[in-house]
Amino acid sequence: MKITLDRIAINPLQWIATDDGWIDPALAPSLDDQLRFISEAGIRAVHSAVPAGMTSGDYAACLKDHGLAAAPGYIAVLLSDDPAQNLIIEERIRKISSEHAELDVPTVFLAMGMDKEAARVRRPGVGYDFDADRLNRARDLLASAAETVRSFGITPALHPHVGTWVETDQETRFVLDSVDSGVLAFGPDMGHLAWAGADPAQLIRDYADRVAGVHVKDYQQAVLDQAKAEEWDYRRTVRAGIWAEPGQGSNDLDGVLAALPANYDGWLVMEVDRGAQATPEDSVRLCAEWAAGIAV
Repeated sequence: MKITLDRIAINPLQWIATDDGWIDPALAPSLDDQLRFISEAGIRAVHSAVPAGMTSGDYAACLKDHGLAAAPGYIAVLLSDDPAQNLIIEERIRKISSEHAELDVPTVFLAMGMDKEAARVRRPGVGYDFDADRLNRARDLLASAAETVRSFGITPALHPHVGTWVETDQETRFVLDSVDSGVLAFGPDMGHLAWAGADPAQLIRDYADRVAGVHVKDYQQAVLDQAKAEEWDYRRTVRAGIWAEPGQGSNDLDGVLAALPANYDGWLVMEVDRGAQATPEDSVRLCAEWAAGIAV
């Protein structure tokens, strides 16, 4: 696998991490300040997220002003029996897909959503309360969402996520094996998969022809081991410092990336859900250093 710096992006979650182990977009600096710092750090692309009240065109112009490109963003969907809630979800899928098309970003990560009181947020990473019928419903929802995304000319990539109904190796494989590859690609997160006990490198090898993007995420094994032994919830595990900047933790990032096909031309998107450094800026700088170190 050879990848240039132009294909390594950041999702700057460091700025919006909350003290209770969650995220709050209201904490972020202004878009200009974020993009200026990311660019000055040496990163060349950023996870696409058009702010409310801004058009895709204005967002693209802002990225261009800072010398940055748009990289794959993220769509989260929730299982719901509420027609009004389902309509909101459908509108969000269409909005984000349309924005990606307007930004000329070919891929979007597609995941099940989560909330603070969800069962698997309370018991994360162990496939808690597995239910085959629920998994079938989640698969059907993801397949339907993927069809909608495809209608905009964008490739949706399944993104398993701790705390959701698709988090484990078994659940990931079930969705990929039961949804046509022409509908749903694969967008693994090497940190979330490892937290859930999966081998991200093996999953990438097994579904190599479907990998459209990768979330690069490092973690601290000692924190993960203690969290599982003591049955910590998601937020306590995050507060305890499970996440690390790329290359600063326990994840075998080189090994996972080596599993990608030699001709891989998708994106790597760095994420540190909660920075392990004194400031978000220090965290972003370390991300930039890691990216520069692996780029060719």
